Amino acid sequence: MKIAISGKGGVGKTTFAANFAQWLSNKEISVLAVDADPDASLGTILGISDDVLANLKPIVDMKQLIEERMGGSGTYYPLNPNVDDILDDYSISLGALRFFRMGNIKGGGTSCYCKENSFLQALVNSLILGEKDTVILDMGAGIEQLTRGTALGVDVLVIVTEPSKVSIQTVKVIQQLALELGIPRVLVVGNKVRNSKDENFLRDHFPKEQLIGIIPYSDELLEMSLNTGNIELPGGSLGVELNTIYQKIVDEGR
Repeated sequence: MKIAISGKGGVGKTTFAANFAQWLSNKEISVLAVDADPDASLGTILGISDDVLANLKPIVDMKQLIEERMGGSGTYYPLNPNVDDILDDYSISLGALRFFRMGNIKGGGTSCYCKENSFLQALVNSLILGEKDTVILDMGAGIEQLTRGTALGVDVLVIVTEPSKVSIQTVKVIQQLALELGIPRVLVVGNKVRNSKDENFLRDHFPKEQLIGIIPYSDELLEMSLNTGNIELPGGSLGVELNTIYQKIVDEGR
């Protein structure tokens, strides 16, 4: 099962992805948690120490590795480089859960990043079309890493949103991209909901079959996002709500 998670920065997407990956792992499901957002901190929230993460550069920034796989520094390079062993060599094992820091597609500027982007696209293909474990892709606000071919391998796209107009607009943009790419199932999760007004705001913007859950504002979840190193899943009513949401995602992905 391949699950991509996206949403505007600051909505709690990465904390949601980390908790979901841990929830799956607790059920003895082999999980590959992929940080595909350069601004995210998935490894930190999963409890990986700062010194380990400091030595784990995003794959897309490993120039020597990319040069080796792309045939050197010449103008011509393979469009489908061999990346099958990259995950084994550069992922971190956390029991039934593995962590992999991929990095994001390079943007415009004075340099050409065609080679890096081609290498990264091959990695995405390998993750989505070849990896046997359950894959959780923590993506940025967009889904630019996905092409039409790889998007068809994504079982579920989950978009996390908070009850604000700006966040809702981001969801609509991602939904349109997902539609164009042909992703079969696109779900929305409301987060940081403080009261009934916030909840009604979200329910007014999304049909009930699409909005699969509402996560109330939680100091416990906020603490996780502030680098506590604690990856124990929340309990109580919050834990019940998260469990329900995660199970719905799994059911949709089957």
